[in-house]
Amino acid sequence: MAKAAHFSTKDRILGAAEELFAQHGFAGTSLRQVTSQADVNIAAVNYHFGSKENLVNEVFRRRMDEMSSARLAQLEKARTERAGELRPILAAFVEPALAMAQDRQSGGAFVRVIARAYAEKNDNLRKFLSDHYGHVLREFGKAIAACVPDLSKEELYWRLDFLAGSLTYAMADFGLIKRPAGVTEATHRAQAAAELIHFAEAGFRAAARGTPSSSDTTK
Repeated sequence: MAKAAHFSTKDRILGAAEELFAQHGFAGTSLRQVTSQADVNIAAVNYHFGSKENLVNEVFRRRMDEMSSARLAQLEKARTERAGELRPILAAFVEPALAMAQDRQSGGAFVRVIARAYAEKNDNLRKFLSDHYGHVLREFGKAIAACVPDLSKEELYWRLDFLAGSLTYAMADFGLIKRPAGVTEATHRAQAAAELIHFAEAGFRAAARGTPSSSDTTK
């Protein structure tokens, strides 16, 4: 029973931290605010996380582990069942992220936390994400490269980076295209995924730029 209680306390702290980070950012949120919202004392935070930096990392781990597993499972299925096709690989990258964003109970606040991470440029968090989830991007990079062999590695990763940014924007649902009346959020997200995958496929299949011409570099 004590173990279950510890897990319950840890989840309350993570939930409170995620919501506060979404509202106020990492620098703007104090551990006192987290303990107050989670209704725990500072000793509980220290016991489970040790530091605010570790708490930030664990907020990301809680969501990223699940999303990364879903992405890699869908990627493996695409490689096995539709070898050589680019679209299902892109779907494996896009769809699990939008599915998480659609779940307002578990993913809504986290989408805003991701936006905070982009805005605040937290170097420690960037290193944590690179160390623990960089392999996911590398797997997608390899899979995409096999479908568009004319792209250099640098060009491929530029385009993958742009896809990740577009996906974050779509997850936040902050764009010009609003969900029409009478259309469910699930249907709206499915259309967003389909449009983004179509857009990304065209981007990856666009001709390689090659070396800039002298006129390009002098303008």
